[in-house]
Amino acid sequence: QVQLVESGGGSVQAGGSLRLSCVASGSMLRDNTMGWYRQAPGKQRELVATMTGTGSTNYGDSVKGRFTISRDNAKKMVYLQMNSLKPEDTAVYCCYARIFMSNYWGQGTQVTVSS
Repeated sequence: QVQLVESGGGSVQAGGSLRLSCVASGSMLRDNTMGWYRQAPGKQRELVATMTGTGSTNYGDSVKGRFTISRDNAKKMVYLQMNSLKPEDTAVYCCYARIFMSNYWGQGTQVTVSS
């Protein structure tokens, strides 16, 4: 079983930056995908960014050029650097892992961006 724990959320003014971290515990195969999704009140969950074990990335259109995902495979961690934050980035951000056809989710961390 894999558990994911996020940290680094908080409140920031528009234009500011935050860095989210997620640490995984349990058995992690080398061939996996880790990343972030977010869900704002009244909206569907949406992709923020994912990264495979070999470094291929995928970003949601709304965050391209502003957010950067990175990983430390030895530490089983994934990070999300968020720059130029906008009020519409306000959401609960959840860490995600896909390991051998199973999906795992963290509890989520709140990010609030004020104008």
